[in-house]
Amino acid sequence: MSITYELIRSWKDKTGNVNSMEDIFNWVAFRNNNLKVDIQKIPFSYDGFWHYDEADGYIRNTNGSFFQLAGYQEIADNKVVREQPIILQKEVGFLGILCQMIDGELNFLMQAKVEPGNVNVIQLSPTIQATKSNFTQKHGGAVPAYLDYFKNAKKYTIIADQLQSEQASRFLGKRNRNIIVYVDKDVKIDVLPSHKWMTLGQIKECMRYENLVNMDSRTVLSCIPLSKELLEPEEFAQIEGLFEDKSFFASVFGGSDQPKEHLIFNRLNDYKMLNDSEFRTVPLKALENWVITPMGIECKNPYDFKVIYCKIEIEGREVRKWEQPLVEATGIALFGCLTTVEDGVRKFLIKIKPETGSFDGAELGPAVQLESIALKNKTFNIIDNFFLERLEKKQNVLFDNLLSEEGGRFYHEQNRNVIIEIGSTEEAGILPDGYFWVDYATINHMIQFNNVVNIQLRNIMALIEI
Repeated sequence: MSITYELIRSWKDKTGNVNSMEDIFNWVAFRNNNLKVDIQKIPFSYDGFWHYDEADGYIRNTNGSFFQLAGYQEIADNKVVREQPIILQKEVGFLGILCQMIDGELNFLMQAKVEPGNVNVIQLSPTIQATKSNFTQKHGGAVPAYLDYFKNAKKYTIIADQLQSEQASRFLGKRNRNIIVYVDKDVKIDVLPSHKWMTLGQIKECMRYENLVNMDSRTVLSCIPLSKELLEPEEFAQIEGLFEDKSFFASVFGGSDQPKEHLIFNRLNDYKMLNDSEFRTVPLKALENWVITPMGIECKNPYDFKVIYCKIEIEGREVRKWEQPLVEATGIALFGCLTTVEDGVRKFLIKIKPETGSFDGAELGPAVQLESIALKNKTFNIIDNFFLERLEKKQNVLFDNLLSEEGGRFYHEQNRNVIIEIGSTEEAGILPDGYFWVDYATINHMIQFNNVVNIQLRNIMALIEI
């Protein structure tokens, strides 16, 4: 049987054949109760291991590793139209998941990982989640577990391997390597106490619990390529029987809508080519609307985030004690997708979304992507208003949950992820410029390209069940 066939079978299985859901919940609870974790907000002297570098006005550590904080200014018509601190992290890290057939079922090796910014301490993370500074040991710690499987992935079967963007509202051009490696069942993989085997269906089920599955796991799983061409002919009919939602089966395996995909790329590339806005990085002290204090960096006006400084102690990490800046959200953002069935095929509403630190200026995002300040100020367009009205009435809401953002750089950031079904594409009205109704296969195909689908849309695609 093909790997794609086994992926769908694993997606369908929410019970598990190696570990039950009860096993997984008990394991997470045990590690939460027994790992020593101490995160404290503290004053920042700006002249220690992390310091304000007077040469360029950035905050960095003395090793020049991990990341830096710089000032960012967007320029239009020779005027600063937007400014904020931004994270600079050019290095590409591994977000990798191992999978293997165990007793006739495909399982994924997931990690119960603590990140300093996690709202609930333990979250289900990829097999490996490591910056280049981590796995090259610039921090002086141990080599991350399972690293060799990903450094030597060509020895195994590579299911997905893409450089994908991170949160462009916080990072400047940041990308990580999203990789899934299938290891033949004859290869023995030692399972550490920090890791457990789970079916894809179990991972999807865990996404229905607040802040349990981390952002990195969601983005990696969204990269799984799915198409009819990856199946053996006899597998196709068998797989259809596993889908409760036949319109979603048609959306996944009906083939990507190439004319629509060409149109989307044309419009996206038009934006990238014709957008005249420019940006520059500047010293943090040059940000006129931001104030630097011992407790961090904060905007004089309401803004979506601020910078804080934390003292961190986490048992079981490569490095157990350290201090670092973290970006703290000032509210909860809303990421939402509309879906409907058209001619027997499930479609999703997406849009071209420009963002501050986007690698190419813009990527494809969900129909609704509203940060907390936009929600408070009610800066909505026609699609936002339509979506929010349906959400307020709780009308055909298929998914609605708080899920965390990346805990290694963000402090307690959780955002609301919502999928709402409507009766037809006509209900949403005439689409504003840059919005498109597309099937899952088209989105999935575009995820196979670097820097096309943003992390918010990839995360929402990871939430869908069959």
